[in-house]
Amino acid sequence: MSSTPRLLLPRSTPEEVGIDPAGIADLVRALDEGGGAHSLMVVRHGHVVAEHWWHPHAADQRHTMFSVSKTFTAMAVGLAVHEGLISLDDRVVELLADDLPADPSENLRAMTVRHLLTMTAGFEFDTMNAITDDEMPWVRTILAVPVVRAPGSRFLYDTGVTHLLAAIMQRVTGQRLLDWLTPRLLAPLGIEGATWQQSSEGIDAGGFGMNLTSEHMAAFGQLLVQGGRWGDSQLIPAEWVADATHHHSDPSVMGWGPESMVGYGYQLWHCTAPGAYRADGAFGQFIVVWPEHNAVVVITSGLPFETQNEQLARLWRHLGPAFDRTPAEPAASLADLHLPLPSGSAWPEGLGDLAFAWEGGSLAVRRDRELAVIETAELTVAAGLGAWFENGPRVPVDGEHRILFGAYAWADERTLVIRGVVTGTPYVRTATIALAADGATADIVIEQNAGFGSLQLVRATAATVLQPTA
Repeated sequence: MSSTPRLLLPRSTPEEVGIDPAGIADLVRALDEGGGAHSLMVVRHGHVVAEHWWHPHAADQRHTMFSVSKTFTAMAVGLAVHEGLISLDDRVVELLADDLPADPSENLRAMTVRHLLTMTAGFEFDTMNAITDDEMPWVRTILAVPVVRAPGSRFLYDTGVTHLLAAIMQRVTGQRLLDWLTPRLLAPLGIEGATWQQSSEGIDAGGFGMNLTSEHMAAFGQLLVQGGRWGDSQLIPAEWVADATHHHSDPSVMGWGPESMVGYGYQLWHCTAPGAYRADGAFGQFIVVWPEHNAVVVITSGLPFETQNEQLARLWRHLGPAFDRTPAEPAASLADLHLPLPSGSAWPEGLGDLAFAWEGGSLAVRRDRELAVIETAELTVAAGLGAWFENGPRVPVDGEHRILFGAYAWADERTLVIRGVVTGTPYVRTATIALAADGATADIVIEQNAGFGSLQLVRATAATVLQPTA
């Protein structure tokens, strides 16, 4: 059940900060029509002027940030530099001496903190891919990967090098990164309850695994647009924020499209909108800092890699022209926002419980008054008819149990569609069960909207057991 979250930023209206509300309404509609949006928060001149969540996502839920985490790690490094604990030219082999391979290469010996920050460490692939078992020592495994290029010579997006930064921070501070950041950065911003996934060695992941609410993200973005200043305190040195947002390396070699071609700072991406930069996480998690307009925009999403940057295109197209534009007419009201639901009819009268079995899997579906209850070997999910039904905390993610919602509908007399959402994550799973005319078999497809591997989880023809109602 949702609770009222703590407000970290003051509220205002779009008109009071010089934004045409029609532009925000157009942006919300575009995000809704595009599908996959979980939240939107728009901040200008330090005031939140728009905040929307697509049910069942809600304001009080921490969302998995993926690589947005990298930017927090970069700011922590800046604080450590300011405190004299490390420097950008310190060599990784000296800072992580206990985890080196037996005979470090010349390229590894040349690698510095600066190279880690700018994604120019010299590895040939994302070194997190070398971690194939949760029990493996992450730091030692990453450092054992061959450094094929001279550090500083070429950009390569590498989440593993950000983990090395987190490990360095833990070595030089004696604390895990989250604990060290809390009194220096998170607590002054009012951020409470943040979590961070850890390695088998108890080191925060650094490059991913941080969980924050949309307002937490907005407050962090506001800190950056203010040059690291919060109220009367300079939480991050202004020169570090300026340096971190400067162009340090060329990410265009990745060939990932326009929004990944502009430039890269310290664990930050430059945007196609002039002067804007962003913290960027997989499947459409963004903190966009737009200094030209003294604005911050937070978006959380659940989109495939191939389409996640469409959220940014929508942002530039609809919100960009609305800054300092005189409203022509009142903005149209927005309908209730929710993730796409299965559409169709209720459980057919006379049809009893269903059970399906195929090679490698099984599931059962039964009617429980207005709900459909889906049972698998892993969990049981109750689904509402064309509406999200809350099942409570069921799914473990990053060390905590997330709330699972379910919805169902019969698309036609033989096709059942069931959808499940794990809040605070990008993930939505849809099961489509198409019964054969004789009911003896069913074609079952289970798909996921976003993920690091195949999005089709099951495609099978299953044997069906029909149990007529009494």
